[in-house]
Amino acid sequence: MKYIIVLMAALFLSCNASEEQRETRAVSPNGTIKVNFDVSEAGQPYYTVTRNDKVVIDTSYLGFEFKNATAFDKNFSVKNSESKTHNETWQMPWGEQLDVVNHYNEFRVMLQENVAPKRLLNIVFKVYDDGIGFRYEFPEQEQLSEVEITEEHTQFNLTEDYKTFWIPGDWDIYEHLYSTTKLSEINAIAYSNHVNLAQTYIPENAVNTPVTMVGNYGLHLSFHEAALVDYSGMTLKVDPDNLNLESHLVGSKNNDYKVKRALPFHTPWRTIQITDNAPDLITSNLIVNLNESNVLGDVSWFKPMKYTGVWWEMHLGKSSWDYGLEMVDGTWTDTGKAHGRHGATTENVKRFIDFSAKNNIKGVLVEGWNTGWERWIGFEDREGVFDFVTTYPDYDLDEVVRYGNEKGVEIIMHHETSAATETYTKQQDAAFALMQKHGIHTVKTGYVGKILPKGEYHHGQYMVNHYNNTVEKAAKYEVAINAHEPIKPTGLRRTYPNTISREGLRGQEFNAWADDGGNPPEHLPIVAFTRMLAGPIDFTPGIFNIKFDEFKKENQVNTTLAQQLALYVVIYSPVQMAADLVEHYEANPEPFQFIKDVGVDWQTTKVLNGEVGEYVTIARQERETGNWFLGSITDENSRSFEVDFSFLDDNQEYTATIYKDGQDAHWDKNPLALDIETITLTNTSTLTLNLAEGGGVAMSIIKNNK
Repeated sequence: MKYIIVLMAALFLSCNASEEQRETRAVSPNGTIKVNFDVSEAGQPYYTVTRNDKVVIDTSYLGFEFKNATAFDKNFSVKNSESKTHNETWQMPWGEQLDVVNHYNEFRVMLQENVAPKRLLNIVFKVYDDGIGFRYEFPEQEQLSEVEITEEHTQFNLTEDYKTFWIPGDWDIYEHLYSTTKLSEINAIAYSNHVNLAQTYIPENAVNTPVTMVGNYGLHLSFHEAALVDYSGMTLKVDPDNLNLESHLVGSKNNDYKVKRALPFHTPWRTIQITDNAPDLITSNLIVNLNESNVLGDVSWFKPMKYTGVWWEMHLGKSSWDYGLEMVDGTWTDTGKAHGRHGATTENVKRFIDFSAKNNIKGVLVEGWNTGWERWIGFEDREGVFDFVTTYPDYDLDEVVRYGNEKGVEIIMHHETSAATETYTKQQDAAFALMQKHGIHTVKTGYVGKILPKGEYHHGQYMVNHYNNTVEKAAKYEVAINAHEPIKPTGLRRTYPNTISREGLRGQEFNAWADDGGNPPEHLPIVAFTRMLAGPIDFTPGIFNIKFDEFKKENQVNTTLAQQLALYVVIYSPVQMAADLVEHYEANPEPFQFIKDVGVDWQTTKVLNGEVGEYVTIARQERETGNWFLGSITDENSRSFEVDFSFLDDNQEYTATIYKDGQDAHWDKNPLALDIETITLTNTSTLTLNLAEGGGVAMSIIKNNK
């Protein structure tokens, strides 16, 4: 990876603040966003945010509660402040774009209590053209050596009743459908104990982040956090009467605190993306920019790729993860003998390798290859169940890897932990060493079930540390992590670029087995402006057999075939699965051509249009080739709009292959209706896209040789 020379201008201002001087503020580089900080007469720290001189965040107080210590909520005064401007351009080793501009104005406020023990607290704000980030710093001090935080009180006091796109603030899972309501109408408690979730705990009327809002006059806000390290995940408690959000940290049944840290330390960044329109939310780099630079150095051993795998057939019931589980007298029982439905066999995996090798697909995911699946779910004591180095008798790892190497296809490892974290932690060195031995560089991890040790939640400090420690350990073995049932992404892929993708949303598999009808057509047009703002998503697109009546007559995918193709461009990930069964692709070679052609690693991303929860159109330019690919998706409403191609190179013709909804296409009534057209495009071209209900358009735009 080449590096760009960094241009940085810094101005440090320091003052001994008097009562008259204590207000501090910063303005975004283009002057549109302003943050003001002050302390009240009672010494309460607070801030406000304006955009174009209109208040976006009104007076919002900041503070903490501690176990066995006085709260940080008043009696503060500003002792010092300093400001600087930072402007650099850095490069993503893989990502939605190559070059990332990181330009902000920063101020740091040094606070001290006016009363004994006169503890210290710093607050740092970074103000960008598209939003702000701020965090707390607990500096080294004689007055304080360790804190046990029982709650963080970070307020976001809003000025109107925004249209809000949200999921409940579940401490254990993000796999909820999005609701669209006014801020004042949020009722997260109504989603407690959801039948389709393996684990769930919603203790407050709170929402998980990113949570995105649209104002009456077009202002778009999205609240999240960045650089979540050794801290608890943050939900946002909703005060519907006062239109206020306040941080509510995920806790633990094992402790009467939520975060325990030795000083010095700093919290994650609390972030607000602020834009005039929905597309600018997607192109914002606020979250990754608030993370530290790459600490791993060269990660070229990880290659962005498309992959197939032994996965969807298990969700359809065609095969199973386990080797010998049978129903005996009404109970699932390990018979110790093969039942013949095991998916991860040497023969079956070779079939996927052969198909991938023929079709420009570089990886094959194998789930259910290792022992333990007979006892992984429904058991209280799952520690010691999974073995991450021992294969089932019908799976020959050495032979599979040899065969894949011969065909130019890499195996993707799978580690389902059943949320038994101690077992996985103990086995990680051996498991990653096995991968390193075989030249396997990518693993999909899973944490289905309630966390062990009991009393911990998926999103608390214990699991935040487990997830991050796993990424760091994997990097030592040149292994990249694609985490499922994860902690939410917070931009740490910049610091640890072996954290490549993750689930952290209601994924494709819910279409196969959920009893609530699966993901509705509006789901992904919401996801693009909420969850995707946090980072890459392993959504597993590409289902061609939309109805899958052969396996499950009561379930289906609620999109058209054209939308399944468009998702390869719209929903970003550096690893993209061709998720359907091999035979369904072999029976449909024309639409499958798009999956063969589409890129996974991008030079540039352009969001051409979009409205949250309704539709979005994205074009991405592939690194190396300079070819473009376009995806457009809509909700349950049909759409027609014109797009122009001014982003294409000057004096260059392109051959565009368009995969579009047929004239009578419909996500439910006729999802397979697809038309394919080939035209010539230049950067002066315009085109009308027609999207059916629940439909989409996918385009490959390939440079013609001059």
